[in-house]
Amino acid sequence: MTTMATPTQSTPDAQVPHYNPKSESAGTKRAKSTLFHIVALALTAVVLYPGLWMIASSFKPNAEIGGANTSLWSNNFSFDNFVTAMEGIGGVSTLQFFTNSLILAIGAVVGTILSASVSAYAFARIKFPGRSIFFGMMIATLLLPFHVVIIPQYIVFQQLGLVDTYVPLLIGKFLAADAFFVFLMVQFMRNLPGELDEAARIDGAGHVRIFTSIMLPLMKPALISTSIFSFIWSWNDFLGPLLYLNTPEKYPLPLALRLFVDQTQSSDYGAMIAMSVLALLPVLIFFLVFQRYIVEGVSTQGLKG
Repeated sequence: MTTMATPTQSTPDAQVPHYNPKSESAGTKRAKSTLFHIVALALTAVVLYPGLWMIASSFKPNAEIGGANTSLWSNNFSFDNFVTAMEGIGGVSTLQFFTNSLILAIGAVVGTILSASVSAYAFARIKFPGRSIFFGMMIATLLLPFHVVIIPQYIVFQQLGLVDTYVPLLIGKFLAADAFFVFLMVQFMRNLPGELDEAARIDGAGHVRIFTSIMLPLMKPALISTSIFSFIWSWNDFLGPLLYLNTPEKYPLPLALRLFVDQTQSSDYGAMIAMSVLALLPVLIFFLVFQRYIVEGVSTQGLKG
């Protein structure tokens, strides 16, 4: 008896649908790209609108700010708000406010760079007993809210007679109290080749020579990134000066802006906004000059020696 084999029928490849990305029409790609750019522009406009409103309001008369007139630009374009802002307030010139802010910002940058870099070198390159424990304790301070230590710190500085001075605002910068910057530099140093230290020790160099001649030149991106953030945070700090400074002659710009708003008398919002625009200029210039170092510092964080 002869057995007949039934041929197996296979589905042709042409009947199986396959998605080909190249088959997407040019019109669909153009529509997606257009939609993406529209959404991106809309979000950008939302983010930039407060800054644009502040700049536009600095040229408005004081009566049109926050009133029934909701238009962005005013027909009564004037520089009177800037003139009033430059005259100062409370018997103190605006130049004095700028000087005070520069003293605090530059002092914060110098103190942070000196203390954070030395502390980071110790954690990253020197093996000493309890290094991991101390490093963990330092990182744990990042989880501690600043508001928890406000009262104890104020009591300490008050008993030392340092209230109404710049010491409470700057002493922490020189003592590596900003754990974020120490951690940033530690991570940067750990990415540098350890062979550099070994070669320097063979030549008879100690830790001071290794730190000053090898580490600091290679850490320029991290140092400048730290300088930028430290400058901006100190320049915009309001709570610290509000707690420790009582004399208007020592006020930085954030506190000076508050003087233009008086709840018992008329408030000059136009001059306050104009001074806010002027206060943004140093930060903007500082950032634009050194922004490429931030990108360089971030891009080199993943490199291994």
